[in-house]
Amino acid sequence: MAQTPSNMMPLGTTAHDFSLLNAVTGKTVTLQGLKSDIATVIMFICNHCPFVKHVQGELVRLANDYQSKGISFIAINANDAANYPDDSPDKMKEVAQKLGYSFPYLFDETQEIAKAYQAACTPDFYIFDKALKCVYRGQLDEARPGNNSPVTGKDIRAALDALLAGQPINPDQKPSIGCNIKWK
Repeated sequence: MAQTPSNMMPLGTTAHDFSLLNAVTGKTVTLQGLKSDIATVIMFICNHCPFVKHVQGELVRLANDYQSKGISFIAINANDAANYPDDSPDKMKEVAQKLGYSFPYLFDETQEIAKAYQAACTPDFYIFDKALKCVYRGQLDEARPGNNSPVTGKDIRAALDALLAGQPINPDQKPSIGCNIKWK
């Protein structure tokens, strides 16, 4: 299992707009239609990666805990579905429904959005403020398959709590580690 770190897009970078297929609803959605006036979490995930599978339950808990506070969550899968059929839109819909994703699960078929966000791995996390400026990029927490660290979401939770409290977010952010995005 190869371990690929995040590229760590520069803080302050503006979120790249997109128009992508929501694999669950079959409708095309945009960042402008999904973003929050408080903060927006964008996560690059997929179905087959063991790093993503390891944290899926926490992704659901995290979204459920913070959506009620006005934070938007958006998941994007940019993997090459032709070579990784478990990451096809049909399979994305199955996983989202099975796990109870309360957030849209979007398919980046051209991989242009993943490239625009400098996404490198799954999972890869970004938090954007109300002006869609990047205030956090990096790991969910220190948990990885087999390292015995509990999956808590503490790094993302700390950033979101600081943002909600109007406090500065710690700029000492650690990259996420996961499977590389499966480029075409």
